[in-house]
Amino acid sequence: MDQPRMNVESFNLDHRTVVAPYVRLADRKVLPAGDVLRKYDVRFAQPNVEHLEMPVVHSLEHLFAEHSRNHSDRVVDFSPMGCQTGFYLILSGEWEDAEVHDLVAATLEDVTRAAEVPAANETQCGWGANHTLAGAQEAARRFLAARDEWSTVTA
Repeated sequence: MDQPRMNVESFNLDHRTVVAPYVRLADRKVLPAGDVLRKYDVRFAQPNVEHLEMPVVHSLEHLFAEHSRNHSDRVVDFSPMGCQTGFYLILSGEWEDAEVHDLVAATLEDVTRAAEVPAANETQCGWGANHTLAGAQEAARRFLAARDEWSTVTA
C-alpha cells in the first residue's frame, strides 16, 4: 500500500513490518543553537496485534521518567504513544545505540525493583488512581528479557 510521505516520522514507518520489542532511533534534530536531540521509539508491544493497557502505560511513564534521570542528566522526555504500544525517549546530545540500550535496561531494572509508582496521587498526577505497579513491572520484565532483540526492528 503506497502512502504519501508524512511530516511525522513514525507515520512513514510500515507498522506491519516491525517486530516488537525494539529500541529504534526515530529522529535526530539539530536545534538552531547547535544542540542535538535524538528521539527513540521504545516499542513494547507488536503494533496492531497487542497493546499495553492504560494503567500500565501510565505507570511505566511515571517510573521511567523518574528513574531514568538517576542514570543520565541528558534525558529530555519519556512520552507514551497514543497507540499504547510504546514510548518515545528523547535524549540530548549524541548517543551510541549501546549507551541507549544500557540506559533503558538500567531504568527498567529500577522499575522491576520499585516499591511504588512515583507521583501516583491526586496532588502530583492528573489521574492518580490510574496506575498499576505490578503491570508496569511485568511489562518491564518482558522487555528486559528480550534485550538481545532490541536492535532488530523489522522481520
